[in-house]
Amino acid sequence: MPCQTSEELAELVSIAREVTKDGKIADYIPALGEADQGDLSVAIYHVENTCMSAGDIEKSFTLQSISKVLTLALVLMDHGESYVFDKVGMEPTGDPFNSIVKLETHENQRPLNPMINAGALAVTNMIKGSDKEEKLSRFLAFTKELTFNQDIKVCHEIASSEFENAWLNRSLCYFMKKDGIIDGDVEDLIDLYSKQCAVQMHSLDLAKIGAVFALDGKHPQTEKQIIPKDIARICKTFMVTCGMYNASGEFAIKVGIPAKSGVSGGIMGIVPYHFGIGIFGPSLDKKGNSIAGIKLLHLLSEKYELSIF
Repeated sequence: MPCQTSEELAELVSIAREVTKDGKIADYIPALGEADQGDLSVAIYHVENTCMSAGDIEKSFTLQSISKVLTLALVLMDHGESYVFDKVGMEPTGDPFNSIVKLETHENQRPLNPMINAGALAVTNMIKGSDKEEKLSRFLAFTKELTFNQDIKVCHEIASSEFENAWLNRSLCYFMKKDGIIDGDVEDLIDLYSKQCAVQMHSLDLAKIGAVFALDGKHPQTEKQIIPKDIARICKTFMVTCGMYNASGEFAIKVGIPAKSGVSGGIMGIVPYHFGIGIFGPSLDKKGNSIAGIKLLHLLSEKYELSIF
């Protein structure tokens, strides 16, 4: 569905866009490095099935780490809490999202949470399916249901770029394989994870996914309970404690909503029982979050008192 253009929202985007020059594109994944540093877009999807947007809304982007929330929901539906959290913890970490340190130093050597790369790889490994193709097909079908958009697909250029440069993720996998956290072929898992992260969409699609979580797992358009209420609650809690990498505490204080970012510059935000927010701004701060996206969320939260705390 088309979004209404909001002059008020456009003004906030214009203010936030000024800080894009202070960030950096994630060029360690070569295909992501082709993004335009000055891009910024936002869509807000209300649970009453209305939406508004502003900025470079026609630009598409890949989910990257935002996909971790969707995979976690799918795997919890596949296996239940006890199975998943036997292999992945629930605690936030102050380390970078791709760090191997806690795997080496934590007592039971399982990943601390599903929002860091080690935990996300372990969760992706749990997707039900006879092979990586079936697992990806199930993840894509789930994403299409959440967005109510059958055109959602993988950007194979970015997936290939990630696969070819995923040396640290391979290291995490082999470390976890040693301790029985993951099983199966590591290259198959890296291929699946790269494609999961490279699922492509627009800000409106992302805002719509946020609206599903805002309604405790019920889709605002179809009114279908796609995600069980308690699983939606778990996912939103992880977004508050771990969703913005090692800036999650500061973000909770300054913005105060469940959110998940990705190094493509995407951010999915949730205002429970009101709306979902989809943002794209590929210029990143030093912690890997969209620098203008966070600025925009600060402005929105202050202006409309969005904090859940």
